[in-house]
Amino acid sequence: MSIRSAAKAIIIHEGRLLVNVYENEKGIHYALPGGGQDKEETLREAVVRECREEINCAVEAGEMLFVREYINTRLKNCEGIEAFHQIDHFFRCRLLPGHQPAMGPGADQNQIGIDWLPLERLQEARFFPAALIPWLADLDAVERPVYLGAVD
Repeated sequence: MSIRSAAKAIIIHEGRLLVNVYENEKGIHYALPGGGQDKEETLREAVVRECREEINCAVEAGEMLFVREYINTRLKNCEGIEAFHQIDHFFRCRLLPGHQPAMGPGADQNQIGIDWLPLERLQEARFFPAALIPWLADLDAVERPVYLGAVD
């Protein structure tokens, strides 16, 4: 099994977090825009490209805030699934002037839209990774980067 590297965008505006909206057999869930890093691409370049593809926006990638590992075989009900290990790098990003998020041309499988979720609603929403929720309320207080560990 190889390890995949990915870059994710944390975009907060007026107390709301920009998220991709997904639907599967368990219902609606939310995750940050971003995805896998291509060969010969920096992590910052990856998050900028992924935002263009998924939310149809140009962004400026700022500092890396968090790193987490996703190892699917450590989750419940993982019998019979192919092992997958990904390291996510989370960057504070901002939309460039004149850009309004919309479903992008390279949207993810099962992605049905985008939304601005109020930070105070993240706890009740099916937001992944949930380990980020306590940190998102005050990003300026985060001593960067924070290694979150292998979390869902």
